[in-house]
Amino acid sequence: MTDHRAAQPFLANPRDAAAVGMSIAFTARRAPARPAILSERGDRTFAELNAQANRLVRALRAAGLRAGDAVALMCSNRPEFAEVFAACLRAGLRLTCLNWHLRADEVAYIVDDCEARAFIAEARCAEEARIAAGNDRLLTRLMIGAEVGFDDRFQHYDDALSQHSGADIDDPVRGSTMLYTSGTTGRPKGVRRNPVARPPAPSATDTAGSFARGESLVLCTGPLYHAAPLQTNLALPLLRGVGVVLMDKWDAEQTLALIERHRITHTHMVATMFHRLLALPGEVRERYDVSSLVFVIHGAAPTPVHVKHAMIEWLGPVVYEYYAATEGGGTSITPEQWLRKPGSVGPPNPGRAVVVLDDDHKPLPTGTTGTVYFTTPDEGAFEYFKSPDKTAASFAGDLFTLGDHGYLDEDGYLFLTGRTSELIIAGGVNIYPAEIDAVLLMHPAVADVACVGVPNEERGEEVKAVVQLAAGFEASSELAEALIASCRERLAKFKCPRSVDFDPDLPRSDAGKVLRRLVRERYW
Repeated sequence: MTDHRAAQPFLANPRDAAAVGMSIAFTARRAPARPAILSERGDRTFAELNAQANRLVRALRAAGLRAGDAVALMCSNRPEFAEVFAACLRAGLRLTCLNWHLRADEVAYIVDDCEARAFIAEARCAEEARIAAGNDRLLTRLMIGAEVGFDDRFQHYDDALSQHSGADIDDPVRGSTMLYTSGTTGRPKGVRRNPVARPPAPSATDTAGSFARGESLVLCTGPLYHAAPLQTNLALPLLRGVGVVLMDKWDAEQTLALIERHRITHTHMVATMFHRLLALPGEVRERYDVSSLVFVIHGAAPTPVHVKHAMIEWLGPVVYEYYAATEGGGTSITPEQWLRKPGSVGPPNPGRAVVVLDDDHKPLPTGTTGTVYFTTPDEGAFEYFKSPDKTAASFAGDLFTLGDHGYLDEDGYLFLTGRTSELIIAGGVNIYPAEIDAVLLMHPAVADVACVGVPNEERGEEVKAVVQLAAGFEASSELAEALIASCRERLAKFKCPRSVDFDPDLPRSDAGKVLRRLVRERYW
């Protein structure tokens, strides 16, 4: 049986990451020795985390940064990530967290596009960081865990902080985050949230996931550069004075071992993790005591009904789900609600409404599939940074869409039937196919191409390239491997196709545009 610990209701909006910076200072005064971060690369008490954040604020200000400036962070799950996060949110800085699997030119693009004035990178990403370090806008460059003499453009992170006091700063300023999200065309875009937008009321999953101070402990299973782990597994617990155990790399059995060792109460997962946990032999799963769990929330990718049933049977009624994105959302559903409505992602959260519209933005009746739209609490709740056209395309009046398709049942519960025909979500990671297309089109054998997401039992989707060959080339397994290899030379591995099909006549519109939706439908 699951040990359900007493939990306090939220006292602050869980999505208000900017409050975290000073909440850490409050806990540091109230419970200085309480663990804040536990990880393979070091631990921090709340007092230590708070002091390091204050030192970093002073180091960045000494370099010339001021409130409103941007900081780019490329770092794995380690204590310094939390230090940078806390520092930016108390110094009025705008933090962009970079996926450390990106290639050098992709990193350089985001560092430039977010207008970073400081670039903080980890030594494991050193090679990818070199090109971005040459950006003339940067006032300072810090390297975490680097060897002496790595690159004279970077200052050692620890050396930079050691020169400053860890005492609380006298003039905290509300900071923010601007994460980059995958789109269906072009480069990724920064999602900038309106800091004065009215926060939504706590949802059922928010209330269920509230913490008991001094008793709760959160396991961070995913990379912190993603919105969901950052908010759910770092910002929210630190806001509430709760410690976080960071996984450097996810592993199914290690997850169970950490839950047992630390008596983990809360965690966030994606469907891929559920698959791999359930694939463990029964004797392995039974070896670990996971009864401390009171709240396992998942999202980011669809979870098959049979998989979620199996997770609830194993863990008990502690598996919650949400539907949202970096831009916002959304819906949420408790395990009890889901068992009544298998496959649903729930009713809208308080302060939100969900409507399903046709292509002319007209409401559709119950049970009819269309594009899913949400209301926003205030006009301009988010914008795509420096991309007004993309922002405008996401809105229909005061409604916005993530491009997903679904229907509402008679009780107002949302069921998703598919995503936009463009976006690929593999293992909870958004991948935009236009970028992969552009790389493949550089190959002389490719006349045209449509990359699509195809079913993958474990990851939800995987990338497939459907290629129309140029004259003089013949389809072969060797050519398919060569095309995949060309992608791996230019793109992060997670974006690259896992397979290639050849099509002599890709479907097109009257205007000649490849109809990716029709290509994708062949595989579903």
